[in-house]
Amino acid sequence: MSQPSTSPTETASSFGRANLTQYLSDLAAKIPAPGGGAVAALHAAQAAALVAMVARYTTRAKDADNRPVVDRIIEAADAARDRALALADADAAAFTAVGAAYKLPKDTPEDLAARTAAINAALVEAARVPAAVVDEADEVLTLAAELLPIGNPNVVTDIGAAADACRAAAASSQLNIEINVASLPAAEGDRFAATLIRIDELTARADAVHADVVHAVRR
Repeated sequence: MSQPSTSPTETASSFGRANLTQYLSDLAAKIPAPGGGAVAALHAAQAAALVAMVARYTTRAKDADNRPVVDRIIEAADAARDRALALADADAAAFTAVGAAYKLPKDTPEDLAARTAAINAALVEAARVPAAVVDEADEVLTLAAELLPIGNPNVVTDIGAAADACRAAAASSQLNIEINVASLPAAEGDRFAATLIRIDELTARADAVHADVVHAVRR
């Protein structure tokens, strides 16, 4: 997301209201946004939706003992989906801000200092958004793992799909964090070090959930 070669133009309106065909058309177009950051956020949103769906299928009479847990998972997954959709919009806005900062004048020392400060602030925000996507993916993956032992076995594969989407959200977010941090002073970039380390742990957990689902299907 750093140093875009073209200045961002009009980006998509709220991803929560977007038509899927139009979104994919915009994604394929030669325009600055949406891009990989929005895709990462939408991976997290889809993961949350899958978890909520499996949980809603786990509200049968035979699931009564687990109903408090299932209801909590539904509520948490629905909220995570909404936050992830908002982060898709935030990513587009952050990209726009980065482009605008790089276009600022640099004719005088004062201009150059102001431009540098604006670029750094925009890059921090552009890294903060995918870091927040990692947080959402982490929470949704935790919900998926909690739901797996008690979820309706008829839709267990959707828990695996949710875990895979969480993994994709985190791995894609890593790329966007890394490219923005690479252009930041070390003192600014260091604030994202813990998130980058956590991504490795998250992807391993996602792989474990996937493997558990495969085992459940095969037995």
